[in-house]
Amino acid sequence: MRKVSSKKEYAVCIDNTEYEVSLERGKIYEVLPDPTGAEHGYLRVIDDSGEDYLFDSDRFFPITIPQKLVKALKSRMVKKSHQRSHPRPLADVQSVRSRR
Repeated sequence: MRKVSSKKEYAVCIDNTEYEVSLERGKIYEVLPDPTGAEHGYLRVIDDSGEDYLFDSDRFFPITIPQKLVKALKSRMVKKSHQRSHPRPLADVQSVRSRR
């Protein structure tokens, strides 16, 4: 029986040719295990929408991120997403409209 690793893997996108909308060069993506995809030269990554997709593995460079940095980045991402989830106050929306 194989032991499943709980350690997350990451990779940096180094080539987004023909996938400019889906991938951002230089961005770090979380990699999900996909042995079948790997056998065929693919890497399964999670994009900004939270969905996972298979891409050619040569579009990515695998990296190791220290756990302390992962935690720090996740807490920052949670704060940013929390800030975005609140609607703008009506006064802000009206002031933007009046400038048009």
